[in-house]
Amino acid sequence: MFSKTCEYGIRATIFIASQSYQDNRVGLKDIAEKIDSPEAFTAKILQILSKDNIIHSIKGVGGGFEIPKETMSQIKLIQIVSAIDGDRVFTGCGLGLSQCSEDHPCPVHDKFKSIRNELAFMLENTNLEELAIGIKSGDTFLRY
Repeated sequence: MFSKTCEYGIRATIFIASQSYQDNRVGLKDIAEKIDSPEAFTAKILQILSKDNIIHSIKGVGGGFEIPKETMSQIKLIQIVSAIDGDRVFTGCGLGLSQCSEDHPCPVHDKFKSIRNELAFMLENTNLEELAIGIKSGDTFLRY
């Protein structure tokens, strides 16, 4: 459903949030390692997330990436998905057809529409704070 870029972006943001929750800034190399992503690819993703004010980039000695604790509960997963993939996951065809609509549906249109609506609901109602807490407590993982 999400592009590989978006998957890495979600993972990176959750990792940064989990570190920020413990008052730690994290560098590019650590992020790439923890989310199992190539470093150069991760850097491009982090630029997108910084530009959209989802994460903060601090330059210089002691710098790195962070998310202020007070904003974590306000940042929803949908913001990350929209910043990286736009709205294609909510508007695109389940089979990837260029012409799929209510008037001219593909074979999975109606079934995919309900899945897409549930996904949108989950993304709109899941914030970074709850995901960071899951990582911090060891209840959830970003890597096997």
